[in-house]
Amino acid sequence: MVHVVTLVTPAEDSALEPLVLETARWLDVSVSWLQADRAADIIVPSRLLDRVESVLADVVGDHAVDRAVQPIHGRRKKLLVGDMDSTFITVECIDVLAARAGLGDKVAAITARSIRGELNFSDSLRERVGLIKGVPESLLQDTWDHDIATTPGAKTLIATMRQHGAITALVSGGFTWFTQRVTAQVGFDIHHANTLLTENGVLTGKVAEPILDRDAKRTFLNQIAREYGLSPSETITVGDGSNDCAMLSHAGTGVAYHGVPAAVAAADMAVDHGDLTTLLFFQGYSKAEFARPD
Repeated sequence: MVHVVTLVTPAEDSALEPLVLETARWLDVSVSWLQADRAADIIVPSRLLDRVESVLADVVGDHAVDRAVQPIHGRRKKLLVGDMDSTFITVECIDVLAARAGLGDKVAAITARSIRGELNFSDSLRERVGLIKGVPESLLQDTWDHDIATTPGAKTLIATMRQHGAITALVSGGFTWFTQRVTAQVGFDIHHANTLLTENGVLTGKVAEPILDRDAKRTFLNQIAREYGLSPSETITVGDGSNDCAMLSHAGTGVAYHGVPAAVAAADMAVDHGDLTTLLFFQGYSKAEFARPD
């Protein structure tokens, strides 16, 4: 079996070339550039696989380089399932909503502990939603208009995978009010999240049950894969928090995106430096294959 080592840097002027060439020299293998001085594939026969990590540690070291080591066959996936908060958007929706209601610090502290896996997600979500009881529903729109930004590379990732025939889905422990808007803006095919309950123009302090948690994310991944006749090996997932661990570990390729330690441990590979287009390079797409988002 042939493996591929993919090295990716956040910017084109990052002097990746000498690191790539030195890695290839130590392994005595060939290099294929996906984007000049930004992303490269190094093809490695399985007999050399046990040398890869030590060579990368010596050559790449602490440079701002994201790396993936995987079998070259089957790395381009047919289904992507991605987390929303702090993955496809740059914030946690409930935190910025709470901040607009004057409850930011209190809610954000609970969110941070939940992301790290220190609290049960469902219980922590009920607690956070309870704190914003009575907040005007109009603050949801204010939050969307002023606080929500898509993550760099998000639209290109989704547009490229869809252009090449993949299904893309957004799944979140957050709220459908936001996922439906992110889905429309970024270009996902499907979205699934929790429902924030309102009454007479204000938040009730409750979320519809059952709550979509880490196990529900994995179930959603399996459900969509079955619907499209795909095996787990044909799927890729991406997320940042402990609530994403089940879907990260279950997918053919799980990617921790600027993730907490629990997510990194559950995933097959991690993006610590680059934007979401790194997932395209990891799948073997060249820059020339990137789609232009609408």
